[in-house]
Amino acid sequence: MKSYRVFVEKYAEFQVEAHSLQSELNENLGLNIKSLRVLNVYDLFGFTEELIERCRYSVFGEIVTDKVTDECPLEGLKYLAVECLPGQFDQRASSAVDCVRLIEPTADVKIRSSKLLIFDNGVTDADIEAVKRYYINAVESREKDLSRLVDNEQAEIRPVPILEGFTDMKEEELADYCKANSLAMNADDLREVVNYFRKEGRNPSQTELRILDTYWSDHCRHTTFTTEITEIKVDESFMKSEFESALAEFGMMRTELGREHKSLCLMEIATIGARYLRHKGLLDDMEQSEENNACSIFVDVDVDGQTEKWLLQFKNETHNHPTEIEPFGGASTCLGGAIRDPLSGRAYVYQAMRVTGAGDIYKSVAQTMAGKLPQRVISRKAAAGYSSYGNQIGLATTHVREIFHDNYVAKRLEVGAVVGAVKAENVRRESPAPGDVVLLMGGRTGRDGIGGATGSSKQHTAASLEECGSEVQKGNAPEERKIQRLFRRADVTRLIKKSNDFGAGGVSVAIGELTDGLDIYLDRVPVKYSGLNSTELAISESQERMAVVVERKDMETMMALCAEENVEVTYVADVTDTQRMRMYFHDKLIVDLKREFIDSAGAKHYTQITIPAVEERNPFSRTVEGQGVAEQFVANLKDWNVVSQKGLIEMFDSTIGASTVLMPFGGKTQTTESQVSVQTLPVRHGKTNTASIMAFGYNPYISAWSPYHGAQYAVVEAVAKVVAAGARFDKMRFSYQEYFERMTDRSSWGKPMAALLGALRMQNALGLPSIGGKDSMSGTFNDINVPPTLIAFGITTVDARTVISPEFKAAGDKLYLIKHTPKADYTPNCDALRHNFTLTTDLIEQGSVVAAYAVGFGGVAEAVAKMSFGNEIGAEICLDSSELFDYNYGSILVESKAEITDPAAVLVGATVADKSVTVNGQKLTIAELLEANTTRFESVYPAKGRTGEPCREANCTTVAPKYKGEKVDTVKVYLPVFPGTNCDYDTARAFERAGAVTEIGVFCNLTSEAIFDSIKRMCEAIDNSHILVLSGGFSLGDEPDGSGKFIAGVLNNADVTKSVHALLDRGGLILGICNGFQALVKSGLLPYGRLGMVTTASPTLFHNDIHRHISQIVTTRVGTTASPWLSSFKVGELHSIAVSHGEGKFVVSPELAEELFASGQVAFQYTDAEGHATTDAPHNPNGSSYGIEGIISKNGQILGKMGHTERYTEGLFKNIAGQKCQNIFDNAVRYFKGE
Repeated sequence: MKSYRVFVEKYAEFQVEAHSLQSELNENLGLNIKSLRVLNVYDLFGFTEELIERCRYSVFGEIVTDKVTDECPLEGLKYLAVECLPGQFDQRASSAVDCVRLIEPTADVKIRSSKLLIFDNGVTDADIEAVKRYYINAVESREKDLSRLVDNEQAEIRPVPILEGFTDMKEEELADYCKANSLAMNADDLREVVNYFRKEGRNPSQTELRILDTYWSDHCRHTTFTTEITEIKVDESFMKSEFESALAEFGMMRTELGREHKSLCLMEIATIGARYLRHKGLLDDMEQSEENNACSIFVDVDVDGQTEKWLLQFKNETHNHPTEIEPFGGASTCLGGAIRDPLSGRAYVYQAMRVTGAGDIYKSVAQTMAGKLPQRVISRKAAAGYSSYGNQIGLATTHVREIFHDNYVAKRLEVGAVVGAVKAENVRRESPAPGDVVLLMGGRTGRDGIGGATGSSKQHTAASLEECGSEVQKGNAPEERKIQRLFRRADVTRLIKKSNDFGAGGVSVAIGELTDGLDIYLDRVPVKYSGLNSTELAISESQERMAVVVERKDMETMMALCAEENVEVTYVADVTDTQRMRMYFHDKLIVDLKREFIDSAGAKHYTQITIPAVEERNPFSRTVEGQGVAEQFVANLKDWNVVSQKGLIEMFDSTIGASTVLMPFGGKTQTTESQVSVQTLPVRHGKTNTASIMAFGYNPYISAWSPYHGAQYAVVEAVAKVVAAGARFDKMRFSYQEYFERMTDRSSWGKPMAALLGALRMQNALGLPSIGGKDSMSGTFNDINVPPTLIAFGITTVDARTVISPEFKAAGDKLYLIKHTPKADYTPNCDALRHNFTLTTDLIEQGSVVAAYAVGFGGVAEAVAKMSFGNEIGAEICLDSSELFDYNYGSILVESKAEITDPAAVLVGATVADKSVTVNGQKLTIAELLEANTTRFESVYPAKGRTGEPCREANCTTVAPKYKGEKVDTVKVYLPVFPGTNCDYDTARAFERAGAVTEIGVFCNLTSEAIFDSIKRMCEAIDNSHILVLSGGFSLGDEPDGSGKFIAGVLNNADVTKSVHALLDRGGLILGICNGFQALVKSGLLPYGRLGMVTTASPTLFHNDIHRHISQIVTTRVGTTASPWLSSFKVGELHSIAVSHGEGKFVVSPELAEELFASGQVAFQYTDAEGHATTDAPHNPNGSSYGIEGIISKNGQILGKMGHTERYTEGLFKNIAGQKCQNIFDNAVRYFKGE
């Protein structure tokens, strides 16, 4: 069959991507590109000409925004074409195939996508080469040869050799063999392998060696942390006696627990605190299980006034190495991997934080170190990757912070921390038994991620980074969302005896760790493309896969449940009693390893440690530039680690899940940043006030001075933040993130040891155990080492009603510093801290303290300024310079309605009505302080788009039509779930609160039969419903290059169209929110009220002007009452509504806009601070024409809007002003009930 190629280019008014890239290249490379065209290119295989025509403007392009052609003359032009490396996941191409199969379900087509950049002729060849070096990351992509149009996917399977002569290897050959074969193991480990196979009487297969190399990597087996310590010395310094005391305390714990015979290693220090506190009866809430992919504790959850027992699970994950070499993919799969850990424990993951470390992101690209990507490129692409994954899967990321230190140029710090929860009675924990089966569910396997575990365990140089292409995993968030949905079902989780997610090591580890005896059938593993051999199948780290053990009798039931949720599932292994892991490939035994040998983790490693001396100086003292306190106050707010990161933070969806208690930014101006992540637990039915609250602590400058102190103050900082938000600290549980240089000598080993000892001291002194963690021990590039890093993530539960936010609440209140004074050796005073933390919580619960801020990087000065921003309430304070600017961890600045008499509370000032902060008599306006705090960071992460476009206000007071049918007792709402839908639960709950009955139906598209069946079931559901709801999300990841295409394709199916029109004809209602609104517009239901009416003059929804995702709260104004959805509103009424989208700009011609206003179809408009409709950013977050946020059909039965009305319920968004409840759901239900 003939192969084809199509080119897709945006019309001039929609060339946001081209203009953005042109500016980026000119700015970062110092070029003078005068014009740049950007085209999407699709290579098509298996298509007929007729199918191409049917797909031209429904799949590849959109008739409103794109020109789709079969040719693009390039002769005489300067251009560059770029494509994904073979084997890397291409979401655009994958989504395009899915859209094509909606049009022709039986089509067997393949698509490859690429990008074509066409430059003006003034661009030189040298300029093109500079663009190539900048634009093409060789780890993920390559230049495309447009002269070739071939499908390379039908590759032959490369045979896996037996390593002949392996057991004959001599001692002196071992080290060279490791290097020549790029093994992560060393000569000592390899010696163990050689000896093992000598005993087995055979040479290993290549697959067996690679599996062992993966299993024994530092990533999988924590080799550094389990290395036995044979000697510990402490260098002379003023801290020597403290270190010796900490070591003695550690020894006492070992003795009391009877662990003196256990190996002395870093892992022992890291884990003994939890063991000791459990022994003391202070850790009775931790779940005990052989499944330990995430920290898991029992918590009481209030549901409609009744107490239920739940499991709260949390996990932090790093992807430092992958993000360093391929920022988007590395960061996205950092989050994906973090999610799958508690998910494998059957928890629904609903809460996330992100903590990262970077070098100087303000440096020009020309100053980039050889062998490295520019820091700003890593930072921005990593943020795009992490946020893209979280936003698509539907995970609220409510606290984000990038930490800056020059030495993170050695290797990026990329950490994700997530929280999940599940009702305890829905979790089954049982050991696999012979006869049980292992099912692989979720995504397919490719070459992406091969060698990721071993690669992340290596030290890197400029040369080695060029060889890491296949090590980076590729994320597919819509696929993982399907597993999230599946595991939320109790009828699914109660069948699972044990589960493990696919991360480092792929099949060999994810399945191999489930039990001791296994027969694994590699040829059954579903693949993305042909050509994978047994080694690749065994160790590929392709994402979005889960391995579960079920009883054989439950296998068919589980497979049927997976089919209902559109999840591919395959029977891939049997549990045996052999105590061996055996792998078969087409009936040939290619792996046969004793479990005992696999678990030996290689050779025993030994080290000697010296805890280095600590320089005797005040680590909390900061030098802030400026003449006088006013200049210093402003300069402090410009510090890299103090600046507002709003343009970064708002890339992350913070409201999905309808559980967000505190928004990342609060106050009427949304400029006071929160210090914690607080979300109510994911109760599917009913109301809960139980929330999980999480915070982190870490300062690289204190840690670089002394890892011991750095770790202690990381714990203190995390606790102080949680306390300042209104939670009690005594039941906090911790997970640590360790990230250190490569271990090369006694002193380098001493750094993590000192950090762990410091953290252990805090666990014991405060009674706060660390019950999990993650280590990454390869933070070295050439001679540069990352700063010693121990990040403390702390979590507990809190009644959401007691939570407070940090913005000042009123003028005339007193400001107190609840002050922590460290000991003489600069270590925390834990007795004082316990008192201060309890005092603060008591005052918050009494209602005296109404705002609080845990003092951080920028000292008290930062706290005062940032607390003043949100509500533009000023302050007058009096403090000396060291108190203003020095690190003061453990201290909390509070706004109090009443006098605080406790000696720990120092009166430092008061709040004032004036929009200014007066410091020691020097007056500074809040406006100039806010500008100082935002301007520089916005040069890298812009926080707002364009201004100045024309606007007008809608004022239609037409009465909403009445339902003409008989009154309905039970209003039925149907919510289809498409691949990528993620707001279905939130929207269903909103309708259920309004008294409706909901049905959620999953649209399945794994096979042509599933597509036909889904269409049939969807039509039946619509026919039996009163309301059709298209929920928000990212249909197929908003691909191919456009939102809502898949949903629009379903709606335009002839049978679905018939049912939709029948629903409308009988007076039914339709609602589309965000992605659903996009689908309504792109299908023609809005504004026309009928499907199939889209023309080149139709409106559309397009990329935000700022050209990134944006999540915040906006104010919208009611513009019409001519709809049942709006019947209880008044024109001009204002609502505070969550938005979260990347393509929310409503684009409409002046002529059609006139029609919409005249016919009363403009439902909602974005407004400015005075409540007037606006096109100006940031109030209009996307640049929508005429400020339009939502529209209705002419008859009012269809409503589409970008704002997520469904995400609010009582008790959420506590730091946001305005009317947050918008009762469109109640209005719709009352319409059918005749009320």
